[in-house]
Amino acid sequence: MTIAALSFYLFAMTALVGGLFTVISRHPVHSVLWLILTFASSAGLFVLLGAEFLAMLLLIVYVGAVAVLFLFVVMMLDVDFAALKAEMARYMPLALLIGLILLMQLGIVFGDWQISDGAGAARAAPTPDGIENTAALGLILYDQYFLLFQLAGLILLVAMIGAIVLTLRHRENIKRQDVLAQMYRDPGTAMELRDVKPGQGL
Repeated sequence: MTIAALSFYLFAMTALVGGLFTVISRHPVHSVLWLILTFASSAGLFVLLGAEFLAMLLLIVYVGAVAVLFLFVVMMLDVDFAALKAEMARYMPLALLIGLILLMQLGIVFGDWQISDGAGAARAAPTPDGIENTAALGLILYDQYFLLFQLAGLILLVAMIGAIVLTLRHRENIKRQDVLAQMYRDPGTAMELRDVKPGQGL
């Protein structure tokens, strides 16, 4: 068995185990840590496929941003996990049915899987123009699909603004900082001198 095959089986098994424990872990923080392990193993699989850019993107975006954000949200929010588990138990039959359907689909795909004879040589061969895959991907995104790429960015921007608007709450009886009022205040009216007699309070 070659080193590449051994690495593939190692990363694949680690990704499967990490994904399984992400779902079945009792503590949400442990689930996020198992999710980070799954992302790292998937990045290793991308490296074996020759897609280094996707591997680094997976580590930077998902592990460095999304998973860490999940970790901070889980640790900072005061979530009643007992009530959450009770709600999850109610939907367990539906979840088992969906999982069974997914396993059947994966079994169908695995049963009909055929490895092409020239797949390894095609991955190892350079591009016709001698351009690396990262540069080729950049040329495709910013040349051929430039408008679609920008449109996807605008959709994400609208989604981000919508999430901010939906979660913004103006609660009453909460002091808010007014920077302009602080800058333009009059020192003559902002302070008041009182002559406190001995033995008296304000």
